[in-house]
Amino acid sequence: MHFLIYVPIAVSALAALGAWPLAERLPPRTATWLLTVSALVLAGTSCAALGLLAVAAAMRLPVIATLGGMSLRAVGRMDPASLPVGVIAAALFGTAALAAVRAAWLRTVALVAARREARHLEGDGQSADGEQVLTIVDDSVDAYAVPGRPGRIVITSGMIDALTEPEREALLAHERAHVSACHYVYAALVRLAAAANPLLRPLAAAVNYSVERWADERAASVTGSRPLVAHTVAKAALAAAAAPARRAGPAVVLARMTGPSQLGRRGSVPRRVDALLGPPPRRSIVLLALAIVVLTICGLAAVDAAGDLHGMVELAQAAALS
Repeated sequence: MHFLIYVPIAVSALAALGAWPLAERLPPRTATWLLTVSALVLAGTSCAALGLLAVAAAMRLPVIATLGGMSLRAVGRMDPASLPVGVIAAALFGTAALAAVRAAWLRTVALVAARREARHLEGDGQSADGEQVLTIVDDSVDAYAVPGRPGRIVITSGMIDALTEPEREALLAHERAHVSACHYVYAALVRLAAAANPLLRPLAAAVNYSVERWADERAASVTGSRPLVAHTVAKAALAAAAAPARRAGPAVVLARMTGPSQLGRRGSVPRRVDALLGPPPRRSIVLLALAIVVLTICGLAAVDAAGDLHGMVELAQAAALS
């Protein structure tokens, strides 16, 4: 088959190189949208390419050619995918489908369990901008958002004691941004795409970072102080590292699985603090245009491969009738 069918797979491999530059150079909201859409498009087109390769190779089998009413000799002349390539493609396609289904199931189960746990959390709940804020008595330093309608923000007493009043306001603004912007949806979608195509795992990591940056920028806008949010992120991370660990129930597990969770998640803290201490990132038309062009090429390549395969089948069927 035409080499264009391999373009989505090749671009998926190269996407790892561009994920972090996009996450760091674009405004967080723009980066999150772009990376999520890119992951879904690349996962879809790469899986479609694997499926087309498997079907094209299967056309070489006499039993398939007979069932499809195709001339096996005509199929051979049209140079479809080889059988070894088809076997590998079929195995990868099946693995991708199973991985995606498993990831979607686990995500759903975790979400249901987290909502159930959040409803039974003991604390002084109070309504804030549509979200339910729960403060629980616990020496651990933790804060996370549980998705849903309404969303729930859980903060331990250890986290409250570790922060000053302005810092607590920054924390709440950060967590409210996660809930109001439905950041768990972006994280869940990109992780689903990465399950179907492991080459896209760097995009999942980049989206986890960009949604945290999105919440950081929202908190900076609400509080009116980027240095305050930067200081809060760093202080919360240090306090969490020094405090005793909290038992990870379903709500905590979901929050960490979906990306947005603790304000002070240590892995991305230095980058986030550096970003907050600098000027807000500006939208780059060049980067956006380049990403859109690449995704368009992937889509056109998949469509071209599908049309190529359809043409081969019609020609082979016509040859069988002649």
